[in-house]
Amino acid sequence: MDYKLELIVLPVADVAAAKEFYDKLDWRLDVDLKGEGGFRAVHYTPTGSPASIIISNGLTDAAPGSTRGTYLIVDDVEAARADIASRGIEITEVFHEADGGIPTPNTEGRVPGLAPERASYFSFAIFKDPDGNEFILQEITTRFPGRV
Repeated sequence: MDYKLELIVLPVADVAAAKEFYDKLDWRLDVDLKGEGGFRAVHYTPTGSPASIIISNGLTDAAPGSTRGTYLIVDDVEAARADIASRGIEITEVFHEADGGIPTPNTEGRVPGLAPERASYFSFAIFKDPDGNEFILQEITTRFPGRV
């Protein structure tokens, strides 16, 4: 049985304000639903991704901005970071973890720049939407065996 990740729901306080942010990313806008009582859900698909996100004020009881660690995989983290920054979106500088791991909330182990020898899986940059939902850019150029 295959289990394919299709959609991540991101809770936001103000869908209109969040939509302005996501429009800057130039991701494909798939659906914009409005309902009773101010409900709204906007569906985007990041460029090149088979999975999508929905920003909404009513699909989950999670607090707005509480989604952390949503990874966006890129071939070139420096180019992706520059693209996002050029759209007026605040994003960290490229970094790697001193211990060679993946980012945690503890930022003390972060080292500026690409991972040594530009090791696949270990160079990152982080940006957040206006509510604080977090995206981590991760550079992957060579996949681990068995991964597509």
